[in-house]
Amino acid sequence: MRVSRTQAAENRQTVINVASRLFRERGFDGIGLKDLMEGAGLTQGAFYKQFESKEDLAAQASRRALESASQRWSAAIAENPDDPLGAVIAFYLSAGHREEKQDGCPVVSLGSDAARQEAGVKAAFEDGIKAYLEVLGPLLPQTDGEDANARAMVVLSTMVGAMTLSRAVNDPDLAQGFLNTAVEHVREGVRRRRGERQTLRGGRKKASYRTSNKASNMKTRR
Repeated sequence: MRVSRTQAAENRQTVINVASRLFRERGFDGIGLKDLMEGAGLTQGAFYKQFESKEDLAAQASRRALESASQRWSAAIAENPDDPLGAVIAFYLSAGHREEKQDGCPVVSLGSDAARQEAGVKAAFEDGIKAYLEVLGPLLPQTDGEDANARAMVVLSTMVGAMTLSRAVNDPDLAQGFLNTAVEHVREGVRRRRGERQTLRGGRKKASYRTSNKASNMKTRR
């Protein structure tokens, strides 16, 4: 039976969506084309009509997974606009996210696998990671001269590392401990920088007042 172009396009998107979830659960090398296509409700024979290779699908699925993850960050922020960073932290460093093997962060579930993949997969991860940083940067308090992107890199590394370690152990207390410690570390860093920024502002106000007062005294003497 001949498949229409519209149906073929829909089938392609279905395969990408299914693969983005199954790859996160089993890894790029943990599932074959037959199981991937069956998961999408299609035959293996239809695969090469849609994709050049499994590597091509891996790149497309990685991009889809990272786009989906970024959208979840945006949704969490939208639900708590008064504390957007807190919303991201609460969502990402949660026990619920730790258990999301198919829908969780692809950087955690596939990051080490991506390092061994072709350029297409790495390009998808690079774009996705940059999108994470673009979301985080504006949420973090900055002091003068501090690179916002560098600070976002520190926070993202902490979050991804904590979630990776939390998933890697059997002890539930240790697993939760990694998440709790990361939450406190990020929050403490935010509190410290807010304090530094307030101190700098206070210093500027005092300096401005002294300058203004000095100028006023000089005018009075004249």
